[in-house]
Amino acid sequence: MRDYETLWSAIPYPAFVIGTDNHVAACNSAAEVFASTSQKQMQARPLADFVGAGSAVVDVVEQARAGGSSVVLHDVEVVWADSAPRLNNLHASAMPNGEVLLLCHPRGLAEKMDRSLTHRSAARSVTGMAAMLAHEIRNPLAGINGAAQLLAMSASDDDRELTQLIQDEIKRIGDLVARVEQFGDLRPASREPVNIHDVLDRAKRAAMAGFATHARIIEQYDPSLPPVAGNADQLIQVFLNLFKNAAEAIPEVGGTITIKTAFRQGVRLQLPGQKSESLPLEVTIIDNGTGIPKNLLNDIFDPFVSSKAAGTGLGLALVSKIIADHGGVVECDSQPGRTRFRVLLPIWRAPKETEAG
Repeated sequence: MRDYETLWSAIPYPAFVIGTDNHVAACNSAAEVFASTSQKQMQARPLADFVGAGSAVVDVVEQARAGGSSVVLHDVEVVWADSAPRLNNLHASAMPNGEVLLLCHPRGLAEKMDRSLTHRSAARSVTGMAAMLAHEIRNPLAGINGAAQLLAMSASDDDRELTQLIQDEIKRIGDLVARVEQFGDLRPASREPVNIHDVLDRAKRAAMAGFATHARIIEQYDPSLPPVAGNADQLIQVFLNLFKNAAEAIPEVGGTITIKTAFRQGVRLQLPGQKSESLPLEVTIIDNGTGIPKNLLNDIFDPFVSSKAAGTGLGLALVSKIIADHGGVVECDSQPGRTRFRVLLPIWRAPKETEAG
């Protein structure tokens, strides 16, 4: 394996070497991303510890070893450790020394990447509407609000309650307009090196002081992460939105939100012009809430899609737009009792200094 280390790392799919005793002997960086854990933590542990003793993954490995050949299974639902089920095509090939090379081809990974890139366009598709709202709604709202204030000055107590209701609803509509307007901001945000843990800490403290007072927050941080290339204020907004979604989904008693950070090699996003961007910084937000309905999961980042009865469907759309503007990817998997949002971001690279002419 050492002679082919470069080739091994370049395999774009999760790849595992399974030993003769069905223990994990080695894996590549894409497999670490797939498993959300490091090779060191997986090495020498039984494959069944991660996928279950009766899993088709174990079965395909044993078939390949017994037959001394390659075995392919399509559309296999793989549950790895505590992750949500994911469809994979499995390819197991027996090696001369009795070990088996197991390749997992996650179904829908490329689709998720493509969808994440198109979310920026989807979000910005409301730009024209945002401009219309600002002009056509804000001006009349100001007049209605002023009239309500004047009526309140001479109204009875009962009528004053109604004028207060009018003002409250005007504020609610104004807040909605402000949120939609954020999609119309096409200016490129300034980029600088940002400590992602500082961002998460500020967002967490704001959440704990407000909507997440009932939550138990668990932090599992990799302290050695390099800075992300980003805008701190925008990233705080992203994680505040994700924390708010989690806080609203979890139970009042026993609700937990887990925040994980990690450095994962092996994930690259293809860009126009045959360029690609490495996305090694991973932030994962996990909650033990009710989960997202399956019929909404594929569209959860689109504008105006919401699983909440009173939701606007703009929070996650804005998250997707901001992360896409940062050159990153956000994805979600969910089932009752466990929802995971995973954000992948590029690291900061200092601009090359121009040589003095």
